[in-house]
Amino acid sequence: MPTLLNPSRLSVAFDDDHSVANAGLALVGLLSEKLGLQELAEETISIAPFPGRRVATLVHAMVAGASCIDDADVLRSGAASSVLSHRVMAPSTLGTFLRRFTFGNVRQLDRVSEMLMTRAWSLGAGPGDEPMTIDVDSTICEVFGNQKQGAGYGYTKVLGFHPLLATRADTGETLHVRFRKGSANSGRGAQRFVREVVGRVRRAGASGPLTLRCDSGFFSQFVVQACRDHQVRYSITVRQNPVIRRAIESIAQDAWTPIDYTLNGDAWVAETPYGDGHRLVVRRTKLNDPQPALFPTYRYHAFITDRDGDAVALDADHRRHAVVELAIRDLKEGSGLEHCPSGDFNANAAWAVLASIAHNLVRWVGALGLGVTGPLVTKTIRRKFLALPGRITHGARRRHLHLPTHWPWATQWSSCFERLVKLQT
Repeated sequence: MPTLLNPSRLSVAFDDDHSVANAGLALVGLLSEKLGLQELAEETISIAPFPGRRVATLVHAMVAGASCIDDADVLRSGAASSVLSHRVMAPSTLGTFLRRFTFGNVRQLDRVSEMLMTRAWSLGAGPGDEPMTIDVDSTICEVFGNQKQGAGYGYTKVLGFHPLLATRADTGETLHVRFRKGSANSGRGAQRFVREVVGRVRRAGASGPLTLRCDSGFFSQFVVQACRDHQVRYSITVRQNPVIRRAIESIAQDAWTPIDYTLNGDAWVAETPYGDGHRLVVRRTKLNDPQPALFPTYRYHAFITDRDGDAVALDADHRRHAVVELAIRDLKEGSGLEHCPSGDFNANAAWAVLASIAHNLVRWVGALGLGVTGPLVTKTIRRKFLALPGRITHGARRRHLHLPTHWPWATQWSSCFERLVKLQT
């Protein structure tokens, strides 16, 4: 019978200069090099000196799980920098770098994000000429204390910032992010944001039909006009104002089609014309009470659209807009947007764009290296492929990365690395 080891008798020393805590960052570092992350930042961002290595350090730290600037120090431990293609910068340097951002510099960082998406999509991660659905939503980035410039209270009564986000429905990629003050209304700047998103994805290579889905916070004639100007189909939840209520009341009883929607009630879908060429699709629901009411009480959920197809199918697709919440959750918990580290508004705006780049890099590793076509969860990819220990050795004029034996996902990791090496940019 083997002798059981007693952990209390271990001798511990932090003295291995060749160890790597997150050796799987070699995958992300390789893809970043293929996409030219550091070079794009150097060419585009006009903050001296060396903006490229600073951007790359922040992005790779977020991929490794950093939620604040100090967490970037993990990339300076052992030989972690050996699996990356750039020099790792100190947290104090990164903080100074972020505080130097102006609104114009944030827009330059937006340009870097767009160029990375363009290159990744050209390598096979993009939709090409296939249809693509864009989900637009806003979220609250909660903060604490009154030292955060631009933080405020919005409709949720939570102190924080209120950024706009656009995500790709089938992969969860962040297509665009616009940082806003916490007091901003949900629809503030939505028209310009929609136009920017469409322009970005078209320039990045999305040549197929586009569809925009969003909730009632973006229900306005300006958003609709932006979609029409750019030949984008739309599906937008409407607010229950008197005009909408009258339109719903005009629907005949025999026009409602029953659907399979809930186990604890009944639901129907119907449609009626509305406004200037819109279709108003309405879902009516009724929960089954333990004691049936004398007069049934219905709840109505309506959206306008200009899409072709059956109302029941359109309603089912519109409900899938909820996947944007999964992408936002992953952007916060997986890529560091849950925390806004600076008291400066533009520094936090830059942090949001950097988080979106880190978020997308994980998805592109999945699409281009692992062959995953659907949405990913960053913490799962991090646990299986990024957060594994390794050790760097040198021999035959080469560096060798040694990873644990019997790693459950070793075959997938090796295949991913080989695919990324073969990418031709």
